[in-house]
Amino acid sequence: MTQARKYRILVVDDEASVLITYRLILEQQGYDVTACSTSRDAIAAIEKLDFDVVLCDYSLEEQHTGFEVITAARKRNSEVPAALLTGYATKETADEAESKNIGIMFKPIEIQEFLATTSKLLRRNNESDDKQEDPGEKGPGTKNGGTGTKNGGNRGRRGSHGNAGRGAASGRTKS
Repeated sequence: MTQARKYRILVVDDEASVLITYRLILEQQGYDVTACSTSRDAIAAIEKLDFDVVLCDYSLEEQHTGFEVITAARKRNSEVPAALLTGYATKETADEAESKNIGIMFKPIEIQEFLATTSKLLRRNNESDDKQEDPGEKGPGTKNGGTGTKNGGNRGRRGSHGNAGRGAASGRTKS
């Protein structure tokens, strides 16, 4: 697998300082980052570009949620890995994310955790593509069959978060 092209990541957060931080961290790692502060801007970007990963705040402007952005991205590419970035998730939110194969990272997110989880999502996406060529091989950091496209991409309450990081969906939900 060649790294000739940069991975394209969509990051969405309505807090400007948080959004800038995510963008700068990812750009320093060599990723091509599109940063949006509203669901409307994010959905417009999704209509124009293909993304390798979507990282989206759960609570966005005017009662919009990250689920709306991720749903729009998956209409374009049903296999795009995604994670919600949130400071607070109810049990219902965590269950919905799990049912939709969406990871959760809890704010405040440590930089190493953020990068490790993003890298893992990209790896799983690439393993999903490679799976057709070599169905018996599992790569590092995979669970439940390897690709993460069914259950492995979820880092919800049942402990399927692998080595993504301590807080990357350690099940910290509030009922």
